[in-house]
Amino acid sequence: MKRLLLLTLFFFHLLSSAAAEKPSIVMFLTDDQGWGDLSIHGNTNLKTPHIDSLAREGASFENFYVCAVCAPTRAEFLTGRYHPKTGVSGVSEGTERINPDETTLADLLKNAGYATGAFGKWHNGTQAPYHPNDRGFDEYYGFTSGHWGHYFSPPLDHNRKIVKGNGYLVDDLTDHAIRFIEENRDEPFFCYIPYNTPHSPMMIDDDFYDHFADLDPEMKYRDPEKEDLPMTRAALAMCENIDWNVGRVLETLESLDLSGNTIVIYFSDNGPNSFRWNGGMKGKKGSVDEGGLRTPFFVRWPDRIPAGHQIAKIAGAIDILPTLLEAADIPDRPTKPLDGRSLTPLLFGDTGKWDERILFHIFRNKLSVRNQRFRLDDSGKLFDIHSDRGQLTDVSGQHPAIAEELRAAAKAFRIEAQGLAEQNRERPFTVGYHKHTTLPARDGVPHGDIQRSSKAPNNSFFENWTSEDGTITWKIEVAEPARFEITVNCTCRKEDLGVKIKLTDKAGSFTEAPVSEAFDPPLYDKSKERVAESHYFVKDFKPLILGTISLPAGANTLTLSAKDFVGTEAIDVHSLELVKVAP
Repeated sequence: MKRLLLLTLFFFHLLSSAAAEKPSIVMFLTDDQGWGDLSIHGNTNLKTPHIDSLAREGASFENFYVCAVCAPTRAEFLTGRYHPKTGVSGVSEGTERINPDETTLADLLKNAGYATGAFGKWHNGTQAPYHPNDRGFDEYYGFTSGHWGHYFSPPLDHNRKIVKGNGYLVDDLTDHAIRFIEENRDEPFFCYIPYNTPHSPMMIDDDFYDHFADLDPEMKYRDPEKEDLPMTRAALAMCENIDWNVGRVLETLESLDLSGNTIVIYFSDNGPNSFRWNGGMKGKKGSVDEGGLRTPFFVRWPDRIPAGHQIAKIAGAIDILPTLLEAADIPDRPTKPLDGRSLTPLLFGDTGKWDERILFHIFRNKLSVRNQRFRLDDSGKLFDIHSDRGQLTDVSGQHPAIAEELRAAAKAFRIEAQGLAEQNRERPFTVGYHKHTTLPARDGVPHGDIQRSSKAPNNSFFENWTSEDGTITWKIEVAEPARFEITVNCTCRKEDLGVKIKLTDKAGSFTEAPVSEAFDPPLYDKSKERVAESHYFVKDFKPLILGTISLPAGANTLTLSAKDFVGTEAIDVHSLELVKVAP
C-alpha cells in the first residue's frame, strides 16, 4: 500500500511538473487600431514603448492579415478557420456568433489544463451557448457586444452577471487581467485581453488626451483632405493608453518571474477606424485592401524566439490557434479542418518547411486575395505589394497568369462564403441553454413608431414608443420546455406611469404587469468624448418583473407590447431577461 501511495504521488508530481513547463499565454487584441498606430512602425505622432518592446524582444510579422471588421477576426483566431465557415458573417443582429459546434482555442487550452480568462470585448455571441463562459473561458469580465457606448464605469458582464465597471474601461479590464495572472501564477494560463479601443466612442481621460488636444499631426493619411483631425487626436491618445496598460501587464509578468515562459502576442482586429497615417496603405476598417487588413503581429517568448526577428511570410488570424497549440505541445485539434497553419517554423527559424500559400479576405460582397507577392483586389486588379504597398498601379497586364489564377480562387471562395452566410443569416437567438438568458435591444426588431437610440444596433435601446401599434419582437429558439420569469430592463417617465407591458409568445401565452414606479435617469456624461458627432447614448435601466411564462421547446417569437397608455409614451427598453424557474 505504501509503495502504491508513493507511485501515485510520483505520478502526480510528473503531471504537475509537465503542466508547469507548458508556456502561459497572454494575448492582446486591440479594436480598430491600425498598423500605423505604433511608434515602432514609424509613426512619430505618438509613443508606444511597451508595445514596441514586444517586437524588439520577439518576432514581428511584416505581412500579417486579419479581417475587415471585428467579429470575423475574433472568430478566425479562436477557431483557426475562415470566418464564414464558423457562422460569423457580420458584426451585429446575430451574424457575429460562432456556431456552437466549433471548437475554440480556449476549449483546447482548458482541456489541456490551462486556466482560461478573457477580459474585454467578446463580440462572438451573448446568449448561451455562445457566451465566452460556454466557449472555454473559466473567467470573463467585459462586454459581449460589438460596441459599448460608454468607457467610464459602464455596466459590464462578469461571468454572466451584470456589474458596474470601475473607472476607465481599458484600465479596469487590465486590472482584472492582472488579478487573473496573479491568481494563476502557479499553473499555465491563457489570459486573453481584447481591449475595446481605439474603437468609438472616442472617450479618453484628460491625462492621455491633453497633449494631443491641439495636435496638428506631422504624419497624416496619404490623402490628407480625408483625415478627421479630432478623430485622429483621440485615437492616438487611446493608443498611448493601451500602451500604458500593456506595460502594466508586462511588468506583472516580470515581477512574478513569469516572463521567461510566457508567450505574449499583440495584434489588432482590423485596420484603423478613420483615415490617419497608416504607412501609405489604401483603405481603412471595412476595406479588403491592405489598409483595412494588415495589422501589427508581435510574438514574444524569451529564449525561444530570437529578439528582433522579422518575418516576411504572409500569415493571418487563422494561424494563431495551430501555432499556439504546437508551441505549447498540445496534441488535441478541432474536429473540423483548419484553414490556418502553425507559424512555429517561421518563429523558430525553420523556414525550409514553409510552403507558399494564398489568403482570402471577404466582407459582405467585397473580396480580395493575397499571395506572398501580390494582392488581387475586389475589382479584379492585381497589385505588386512588394513594390506597391499603396496599391497604386494595376500590374495584371504584366502578370496575366497570376491574375487569372487568383481570380479563379476568389470566385470559388466567394461562392462558398456567400452560401454559408445565407445559411447562418436566420439563426434565432437561443433561450434556456443556461438558467439566465439576456435578449438585448440589439437582437430585437422594432415595429410601429419605435426607434433605436443609436444607428448601431450593437449599442442601442428602444425609444419613442408612442402608441399601442408599436411592438418589439425577438426570434428565439428554446432549448427545452421550461417556465421562465420575465424581466424588462426599462425606463419610464413619471407622466407615463400606469402603462401596462405585456410579453406574448407565438402561441398566445403571455404575462403582463403595469409600470408602477417611475425611473427616468439622465444619459451618461459624454464630456470625455473627443469628437463632435457622437451616436452613442447610454443610461441606466431598472428591472420591471412581468411575471412567468411557459415556453415550449423550439422556434418561437416573443412580442413585447404596451396598452392602457396614460401619457404620450410607454417605456424605453434596454433588454429582456429570462430566468428559468422550472423545467
